[in-house]
Amino acid sequence: MITFIVVLHVFVCVALILIVLLQTGKGADMGAAFGGGSSQTLFGSTGASTFLGKATTVVAVIFMITSLALAYVTSGPRTDGSIMTEEKAPLQQSAPGTSAPAAPEKAKASPEASPQGGRSNDTQQK
Repeated sequence: MITFIVVLHVFVCVALILIVLLQTGKGADMGAAFGGGSSQTLFGSTGASTFLGKATTVVAVIFMITSLALAYVTSGPRTDGSIMTEEKAPLQQSAPGTSAPAAPEKAKASPEASPQGGRSNDTQQK
């Protein structure tokens, strides 16, 4: 089923490109709109819908339908859970050549608690 929709979609894409490229631009009749010569149309300067105009509409509708069908068919089954619930957390490993972090040093005693009366060894020696 998906293969059929994809093949149909590709043919519709190519047909839409060719039909649009075969059409004349709106600027081709602008001279006739301002009175410059006779416009070869029966219904005014814009003219009636041509075969290529109608074909563009039909092919564009088919293009949209196949696009929506492909999006629906390829979206996959609906699940209630998250994709992350089935994943386990990765193990933490240290990089090669590095060691584990060193243990924190013991906190130093406050200066008031030192036996030298709050002076450090550096100031006492000088």
